[in-house]
Amino acid sequence: MTLKHICYTLLLLLTVAPATLQAQQNNNVVDEVIWVVGDDAILKSDVEKARTSGERINGNPYCVIPEMLAVQKLFLHQAVLDSIEVADDMVNRFVDMQLQEWVMAAGSKEKLEEYRNQSYAQIREELFDQLKDQRVAEMMREKLTEDIQVTPAQVRYYFKDIPTDSLPIIPLQVEVELLAERPRIPQEELDRVKGQLREYSERVAKGESFATLARLYSEDGSYRQGGELGFMGKGELDPAFANVAWTLQDTKKVSKIVESQFGFHIIQLIDKRGDKLNLRHILLRPKVEQADIEAALLRLDSISMDIKEGKFTFEDAAFTLSDDKNSKANRGLMTNELKDEAGRVYDHTSRFQMAELPTEIARVVEGLDVGEISKPFTMVDPKTGKEMCAIVKLRSRIKAHPATITQDFQVLKRIVENKEKQAFLDNWIRQKQRNTYIRINPDWDFGCDFRYPGWGESGKSKE
Repeated sequence: MTLKHICYTLLLLLTVAPATLQAQQNNNVVDEVIWVVGDDAILKSDVEKARTSGERINGNPYCVIPEMLAVQKLFLHQAVLDSIEVADDMVNRFVDMQLQEWVMAAGSKEKLEEYRNQSYAQIREELFDQLKDQRVAEMMREKLTEDIQVTPAQVRYYFKDIPTDSLPIIPLQVEVELLAERPRIPQEELDRVKGQLREYSERVAKGESFATLARLYSEDGSYRQGGELGFMGKGELDPAFANVAWTLQDTKKVSKIVESQFGFHIIQLIDKRGDKLNLRHILLRPKVEQADIEAALLRLDSISMDIKEGKFTFEDAAFTLSDDKNSKANRGLMTNELKDEAGRVYDHTSRFQMAELPTEIARVVEGLDVGEISKPFTMVDPKTGKEMCAIVKLRSRIKAHPATITQDFQVLKRIVENKEKQAFLDNWIRQKQRNTYIRINPDWDFGCDFRYPGWGESGKSKE
């Protein structure tokens, strides 16, 4: 047992009786060390925060939560050994999104502070630490299981004896072809947007803060961070945007105006880190007039009539005329990115569940027969945020059904892969339990039926 472990054990013994007595005398919540995992302590307050967070806990929270925190600490300790890190700017983006949701739910920052009994700065700091630990632990799990893959033979073997009524049900799916047109924007409007961006560049040159101007005028979600995007690689950004950004050398200079699929930008370099840049930008989108939208809808209506009259096919029209880059090369067929629990794309398919389609397209597709072409409608491009006009054709509709190897191989493959990964992680956790010093405060030994039995059986290091 190391000196640090001895100190932790003494701390546990010292906090048990005095803390309980003080709580009885003063009727106040007193913090105490309830578990020790390696060199880290789990506090009573950690459990209470998780218990009152609103997340659903299956089982006794005073058993489930300490074990959950202990498992996370095992991953965090391994992440330190393996030099796994997560960039603060990435965590900050998640923090901002979560805080925005909480403020909206509470009604205001002041009401959130009152509800949490903390200042906004304290809430933010606590949430940052929480989300950073979660992301690091998640990255560690991903690294441990990144090489686990299953073969088609393994998938078939796994499901060969499972009764049909026990197979996962695949919801209704559709295949959709899209032909989109962006309304044509008059030159005067383009000149207006460029003129505004030139004005902002001149104001920065005269000493004004780029970040302040971004907060005031940028039409991108990054305006909340003063236009800051965080460290990103060239391949993560729009090509036109990246080509200009990677020419920047002086952090005090502003780029020339650049047009991307999102609109028009000016960019400022903040810092370089290896092959990644941290950038600020201001985005302006040209305004689309109703007359321009109506003109685009009329053109699409004319194209639709020509298709129905047999002058050309929907697929030929989409390949030649569509402004949607994602489906144009597929002759209009939309593709759905399949993502794992970490948000990483692992495959593509032409099938969509209705909830996976852009809202406007799903609404139109619901009323179409297979092979039917819709009337022209307007929608917002989910990737660029730009308004566009479109017609769609329902290529196929696959009814809800029990999964089959022939139709739903990727779904079944993911199920088997996830089971293999979880089995590997379960074994890894059990091994770590045996090789890690673990001590549980006697007052918190509730005879829990842990998922991973053996926590703190002796309180002695087995290293």
